[in-house]
Amino acid sequence: MDFRDLAYFETIAELGHLGRAAEKLNRSQPALSKSIQRLEESLGTRLFQRDGRRIKLTDVGELLLARGKQLRINIAETEREIREYAGGLVGNIRLGCAASMAEYLLPQLTEELLERAPKLTLKLSIGQDDVLRESLRAGRLDAIICPLVVDDPYFHTYPVLQDEAVVVASAEHPIFSAAFDQRDLCQYGWVLPGPTVTARRWIDNAFISRQLPPPNVQIETNSISMLPRLIARTRLLSFVARETLEFGQGMSRLREVPLEQTTMSRTVAVLVRAEGYLPPAAAAMVELLRDRGSSFLRED
Repeated sequence: MDFRDLAYFETIAELGHLGRAAEKLNRSQPALSKSIQRLEESLGTRLFQRDGRRIKLTDVGELLLARGKQLRINIAETEREIREYAGGLVGNIRLGCAASMAEYLLPQLTEELLERAPKLTLKLSIGQDDVLRESLRAGRLDAIICPLVVDDPYFHTYPVLQDEAVVVASAEHPIFSAAFDQRDLCQYGWVLPGPTVTARRWIDNAFISRQLPPPNVQIETNSISMLPRLIARTRLLSFVARETLEFGQGMSRLREVPLEQTTMSRTVAVLVRAEGYLPPAAAAMVELLRDRGSSFLRED
């Protein structure tokens, strides 16, 4: 099996159209047809079937696509491992961190890592946990820091520390003018991340499980940096890590809306892929987080 044929096959499968694949790959359609023919002859079975003007994968084709993607990741990681050891570049980490944790966790962690390995290089990706998990699964990141994931066979998960997420509002918000309960929060709009993010799913369920309507999301965003001024200038509510509220930049104009029903206790964890190459520097970082993770919550 030729790896180039496998790469062509993956593009054709994703586009479902031989002509579009030819344009994207800058190859002729006959050349791509011969490539697929070689694969089918080597495997002894059909990989595609006609579906109107498009083509779609057979069951065997679906299996080859899944295995081919994993094979490509494995080859890229093997090449990376060999280059790193051959060139002595064992100090590079591709780390992802959930946006809600980055500001209060990464500065202290980075300080500790650089003290231990001054020549260490870091490629940091800040984002929502659902996007980070997909990047880790695809091999684009070595490790991610995000809320604990339970029973996912793709990852090894190591608890790091405990924290809380709380509802926040402008310090002058009318909710604070009188006694309030959870039902009163339904009167206001919210700023929240997308529905696939762990914190969003939790706060939605905190209302739905008590027969209340879920938060009315008027602004959906993955940006933590814009929250302080946005919340401070409006009557919108949001949901952030307590440490972000206490230590985050620009949070002084915000105030917690203290309700037990909307306070989420969660475990922050570091995740790596269950199968895949983990660079020595990344492995050392994971060990550091497992041993001393809670100490990174200290205030500067």
